[in-house]
Amino acid sequence: MTIPSVAETAIRQIANVLESAATHRDLTALFAECRIAEHGGNPKWERITFALVARQRQDHCANNVGAFIQAVMNPIRFVGQAARFEELRQNLNQVLSFIGLEIGNDGQIRAASVARTLSEAAKRAGQLRQHLQQRQVHADVLAFCREELLQDNYFHAVFEATKSVADKIRRKSGLLSDGAELVDEAFSLKAPILAINSLQTETEQSEHKGFANLLRGVFGTFRNVTAHAAKIYWTIEEQDALDLLTMVSYLHRRLDRAIKVPTVAKS
Repeated sequence: MTIPSVAETAIRQIANVLESAATHRDLTALFAECRIAEHGGNPKWERITFALVARQRQDHCANNVGAFIQAVMNPIRFVGQAARFEELRQNLNQVLSFIGLEIGNDGQIRAASVARTLSEAAKRAGQLRQHLQQRQVHADVLAFCREELLQDNYFHAVFEATKSVADKIRRKSGLLSDGAELVDEAFSLKAPILAINSLQTETEQSEHKGFANLLRGVFGTFRNVTAHAAKIYWTIEEQDALDLLTMVSYLHRRLDRAIKVPTVAKS
């Protein structure tokens, strides 16, 4: 794919995003890998801008600008840092959308529809919020249907909403842990801190255990980025986001009704 030359202001904005993805030493290696000559500059964004602008002028196209972006965003550079990769990709796609490009979760650049205004993302956020309101989702979920979380796709809205579930468990239980460990501590049948029912019957205990398993599954999918790197790179579409956020809404409602189990004093 030939990439036509892009405005130098766009290259500057790309550099602003990419500078946080590499150290100065990394940049030296990446420029060498892409066979792009450096042209000075001291802050990282300036090094990137000067080098890419000069190379684009030499090539009369932005192919090597794209090659450098792909080199920086190679997923292998972010093993164990999936959330950081997704955040950088989202910020980068916000800039690339104005020149008809996007970078996929495989780190490769492809053509995309050209964004005309910043309000397009706001419109997307508004549509998602409207659909969720029709489903009467929990108010704590609606807080994550924000424009800045939906510039590229719906992943961050779901990711942040899931984090809010863990936060609610910590606030209600007084615990400080996270993920499966938090669920195990809060909803243990042997010494529960929180309970979703009276736990008096086998049916109630099974429901309680099932709810805990559901929490573990949600956290394992969206929070444990090192163990689930392949899944965390999902590109979530609107329908997926609606279903997943509805699930998070269910978790919030059950947690709102959960009671803190009184601690039995030891004799």
